[in-house]
Amino acid sequence: MAALLALGLGGGAPAGADPDDDGLKQALDNVLADERLEGALASVVVADAASGETLYEHSAATRLTPASNTKLPTSAAAMELLGPDYTWSTDALTAGGDLYLRGSGDPTMLAADYDALAARVAAAGVDEVDRLVADDTRFDSVRLGNGWSADYESDYYAMQISALTVAPDTDYDSGTVVVEAYPGKRAGDRPRVVVTPPNDYVKIDNRGRTVAEGEPDTLGIAREHGTNTIVVSGNIPVKANATKEWITVWEPTGYAAAVFRDALERHGVEVEGRTLLGRATPERARTVASHGSMPLKDLMIPFMKLSNNGHAEILTKTIGVETADAGTWSAGLRGVSSYLQSVGVDTSTLRQVDGSGLSRGNTIPSREFVRLLTAVQDEPWFGAWYESLPLACDPDRFVGGTLRTRMCDTPAEGNARAKTGSLTGASALSGYVTDADGRELVFSVVLNNYLAGSVKDIEDAVVTTLAGYGGDAEAAEPRSRTTRGVEKQADVECAWLKPRMC
Repeated sequence: MAALLALGLGGGAPAGADPDDDGLKQALDNVLADERLEGALASVVVADAASGETLYEHSAATRLTPASNTKLPTSAAAMELLGPDYTWSTDALTAGGDLYLRGSGDPTMLAADYDALAARVAAAGVDEVDRLVADDTRFDSVRLGNGWSADYESDYYAMQISALTVAPDTDYDSGTVVVEAYPGKRAGDRPRVVVTPPNDYVKIDNRGRTVAEGEPDTLGIAREHGTNTIVVSGNIPVKANATKEWITVWEPTGYAAAVFRDALERHGVEVEGRTLLGRATPERARTVASHGSMPLKDLMIPFMKLSNNGHAEILTKTIGVETADAGTWSAGLRGVSSYLQSVGVDTSTLRQVDGSGLSRGNTIPSREFVRLLTAVQDEPWFGAWYESLPLACDPDRFVGGTLRTRMCDTPAEGNARAKTGSLTGASALSGYVTDADGRELVFSVVLNNYLAGSVKDIEDAVVTTLAGYGGDAEAAEPRSRTTRGVEKQADVECAWLKPRMC
């Protein structure tokens, strides 16, 4: 790594150098000559942020899988088409003796919010209803994105998408529960299992076993396919730390309804009959309570800093509702594409099949990312959007985000703002950085088909090369790695590790 960075950072061009100076080209070519990219594909473009002039390109038009860099077009389109002050409403309405819980897609609804909604229902004088009806019809019933794999079905980053959902935490990991398994007091005991938020919608099948202190910890937590049975299995030693997993639920509409029904009971509202899912609220229904979400400009922070897939897909379907009166992926993606075309992105050269980048069906060349990043600087909402991008080596999770341990002790620290992206064999980094002359640059690095465990340091070397280029600045002596406080690991979206320790 040190040798690689030395090649990439050494010998910055003098102040006022021509943008086409061979020094920058050679430095970046050296970075991309890393042996880990032998047989792989790399698409890299760098441009002047003010003029849009291309300063460097390598396979600029090659379409590659961008992973979570797909959130860049999704988020920009959402800010333009929905507006930074856009909010979602979750409503409780009555009609014909039934109580309707109507969702519009709010990904930030917590159990506490459903509790407050239930309290307002009770305060409105409702103390008994025939049935609870969960209305998620603003979106279609397709829960999983195009090309998503069954391999990670229960992993929280592949949460099912519904207009009614629950988040267990203030990272707003909607459609999931947090499951913690603690060792028993003595060997042979079952682990103690805690679910957040408490609910009877998911069932715990506890097959785990407490073993003697010092024995291997093999405890695992996963949901069985097509069910809400969460299996705890394996061994956990006495006095070991809890095993903690964020697990997706099967059918988040039912999850939201179950949490709300429990809240109604706590506040003295009796539901006599069963809960019905997926039925539209009658036009004659009377609203008795409502809860509004935070505005989109505030949601952008947890969404982009932590690379939240569920937020991206909810935004995509919301765009579909607002632009085509259809809460579907196809309608939403047409809206995204229309926005991209309006700002000069050549959509004929790319394919986007979901909002988050979890699908490998997405293929976008780095040239189009750079065109988008250049164009959005003129948008009135750009400031809020720019602030939502992770900032290199800032330790605050809601500032540094997925870059909080990267590019430390380099000219890019506290300088580069960019969106990360990771899937097995696919990695990307696109955003903004200021060079040693004070010139702001736009860059996109998309790497595919490599066999190495990680190529993040290659992306970082590109960006630190740019940050140290120009002026009289000498490149700092590179560290042996570009992360701080964590060991280097295989490529995976940093925020997709739970607990989020990276």
